[in-house]
Formats: sequence, structure tokens, C-alpha cells
Amino acid sequence: MYPDLSYLFHDLFGSAPDNGFSILKTFGLFLVLAFVASAYVLYLELKRKESIGQFSSVKGTLTVGQKASTFEILSNALFGFIFGFKLVYIAMNFQEFKINPADVLLSTKGNLLAGLLAAAAFGFFRYWDAKRKSLDKPYTKEIEIHPYERVGDITMVAAISGIIGARLFSILENMESFLNDPMGQIFSGSGLTIYGGLILAFITVYWYIKKRGMKPIHMMDATAPAVMMGYAVGRMGCQFSGDGDWGIPNTLAKPDWFIFPDWAWSFDYARNVNNDGSTIPDCVNLYCKYLDPGVFPTPLYEVVFSLISFAILWSLRKRFKKAGMIFFLYLILNGIERFFIEFIRVNEKYEFLGLNWSQAQYIAVAFFFIGILGFYLSQKNDWAKST
Repeated sequence: MYPDLSYLFHDLFGSAPDNGFSILKTFGLFLVLAFVASAYVLYLELKRKESIGQFSSVKGTLTVGQKASTFEILSNALFGFIFGFKLVYIAMNFQEFKINPADVLLSTKGNLLAGLLAAAAFGFFRYWDAKRKSLDKPYTKEIEIHPYERVGDITMVAAISGIIGARLFSILENMESFLNDPMGQIFSGSGLTIYGGLILAFITVYWYIKKRGMKPIHMMDATAPAVMMGYAVGRMGCQFSGDGDWGIPNTLAKPDWFIFPDWAWSFDYARNVNNDGSTIPDCVNLYCKYLDPGVFPTPLYEVVFSLISFAILWSLRKRFKKAGMIFFLYLILNGIERFFIEFIRVNEKYEFLGLNWSQAQYIAVAFFFIGILGFYLSQKNDWAKST
């Protein structure tokens, strides 16, 4: 496993692990790549949908030569404060940061003096830069904004709300830990529940695009393959880092029909980022644990299923003519995958109506039936005219 890039470079080039590259955590890197991959797929779909008339550009205005507003100066100063507050603390406590960057970044730890100095510098620079570019008579010009030019904003809205939603759902799954340490759980750098992220991101992105005058039903179709691709890349991060999102112990003999390598049947996640399991003999690094017995490598299975699902959605997106069909097919595929993978994943179970499922399984069943109903109704209705 590669808890951070220092372990990857160790295997590739023989450099020592736990060096300066250890601040670049593998899961965090893949999380960024997941958003980049999703954004690229969404960009391609929005361009295509505009070319066939499902989206259109809108007129906007841009003011040239205006001085910086108070809000712009203060927001720049706030960014500078956070930058200086954290950067100097990290430089002075690099060993702590190297072990767990997320916990340091999301904590209240920092250098107050450095933060105040950086805030003043950043705020003044914004004021000075705008003043030197300002005109005696600022003017407003009309610009044309295409939907695909909003991909960056959509991705940012989805990323922020998705991470918040994933954290909130994780807290709900671990309420006892939250009650024991509320602030520690809220600002913890670990523990994300994917369905929480999907649900809150859907709500906020829906609001954003509706406000920008774009058809939500067409955007839902455009985002379906993008989200599936992002999910596949994100699960690669789980697999490569060994973040604990693995399956239950698998001591079963590999069946004859399983044609893949032994490690795809039962995997020990050696040097996993959680440092769970038994100690690797003679290991002197920060990450020296492996699972014994091995477990089902469920992130790997989800990567494969997600890539297959992406291929299905991508190949059918031009054939399905009614708006909404691709999105509801996504819900069906997502619900099927998550429901069954949960049977071999490590997750807390909840008793409800005589069932003993994980939180994700209840949501997956809801996704599946909403998808079935929505797919059927989308064939009967022209929702593009009513949304």
C-alpha cells in the first residue's frame, strides 16, 4: 500500500519512505483526481448538450476598471490569514504535519502573528492591484457565458458540499464518537460517507444550476457519467492507500471460477494508511501493519463495477432521447452495486423493519427504486419542458 507518495517513490526509485513527500497523502491525491476526472467528463457532456440545443449560452456583464470592493479586500485578507496562520505552524511542526496533514489543516492549530501579517499583506495587495488597474470612468461590457464555462464553479460547489455531506453522514454513523468529542469529530480529517456527499452535493448543485437558468434535468443526465467516473477514481484512492474501506476477512478458498489473481480474492493491505492489523516483521517505518487474515478488496471491486457502469452510461447517453433516463439509470446501477458490496464490507448494521442492513444499503435500495420509477416516468413525460 501507499499511504503517501514517499512509499510509492520508495517502490519506484528506492528512495527512503517517510521523507518530505509523505505530506502528499495518496487518498487526498486521488480525491483531487476524482474531482478533476468528473469535471472533465462533465465539460465534454455540457459541450455536446449545447451543440444539440439542450443548453444555451446566457448573456452576462463584466465591469472593467473598477476599484476593489470592501468585500474583495476582506475576502483576500481572510485567505491570507488562513494561509499565514497554517503555513508558519506547518513549517515549525513539520513532523506532526507529515504524519497527518488533514488533522493539522482542519484543526485550530496555527500561528496567530503570521496569520495577521499575511492578512494585512494579502488585503493590501488586492487594494493596490485593483487601484493601479482602475479607470477614471469604469465601464460595463456584455459577455456570453456558456454552460461548460461553469464547470469549475459547479465542481467547486459539488466538492465543498459533498465533503460536508460525507462528513455529516459519517458523524451520524458514529454518533457515540461524536457525543464523546463533538469538535474533534467535526474537524477530523478522516471518515467520509459517500452517500452523504452525493445527496448534499445533488441538492446544492441543483440549486446552483437552477439559479443560473440551466435545465436541471439535462444537468442531471450530464453529471451521471461524470459522478460515476469520479467514484471510480476515488475508490482507487481507497485501494492504493488502504484507508480502511475494505471488506470483511476472507478465509475462503479461491473458487475455480475466479480467474483473477489471488490478491484480488483476499488482500492483506500491507502498510495501510490506517495502521490496522499485525506488525510487519523488521519494519521500522511509520506504516508497518498488514491484515491477517486478508480481506475482500472491496474498493477494487467497486472500481471495476464503476468503470463498467461508466462505460454503459457513456455509450447510451446519445441513444436515450428522453431527458432523465441516463440519470435514473445511474441511480439503478449505483443502488445495485452498493447494496451487494455492503454484504462483504466492514460497516455498522442497523435493525429496521426486521432487516439488519448498513446505512448505505437502505439508501441504495431507495436509489434503486427511485431509479426504476424515474426511468419509467421519464419515458412517458417530457420533463425538459416542465423543469
